[in-house]
Amino acid sequence: MEEKPSTVRLALKWGLISGVVFMVYTTVINLTGQFANQSLSWLSVLISVAITVLAMREYRTLNGGFMSFGEGVSLGALVSVIGGLISITYNQIYTSFIDPTIREQIMDNAREQLENRGMTDAQIDQAMEYTEKLQSPGLQFLIGVLVAGIFGLIISLIVAAFMRRNKPPFPDFQN
Repeated sequence: MEEKPSTVRLALKWGLISGVVFMVYTTVINLTGQFANQSLSWLSVLISVAITVLAMREYRTLNGGFMSFGEGVSLGALVSVIGGLISITYNQIYTSFIDPTIREQIMDNAREQLENRGMTDAQIDQAMEYTEKLQSPGLQFLIGVLVAGIFGLIISLIVAAFMRRNKPPFPDFQN
């Protein structure tokens, strides 16, 4: 009987790759000042999809060309959570120690966007107070892990639906 590949081992490998890719991505975005560019968020989704596809493809190859829907979803979700933990931890270190001005720049950008929407000063102050509460490192970490898990699960559900290949119930018998 063939031994199944380890989902956890592959998730650790691809989660580490994902974390490093997003560390580089975050650094480039922060250094170029593009953290307010909403269109770049789509690029991060595409990166996540690509990494999930690569992880599932490797699992399927190691498993004799087969992968159930559940195996794919669990692998993709684990990859996302592990990658999210790594990249969020890096982001916290980056914004706390390497370039603490990033948080201030984000707050200034948020204020500018609210002003452009024509909000009153009282509304802007209230929104900024709420946004500032969300900027605490602990809450950012918690929200980041939660978001990585949810989006990872959604991406995994979609990718696994396309990449699954179930083993036939009765293998061909050869005499």
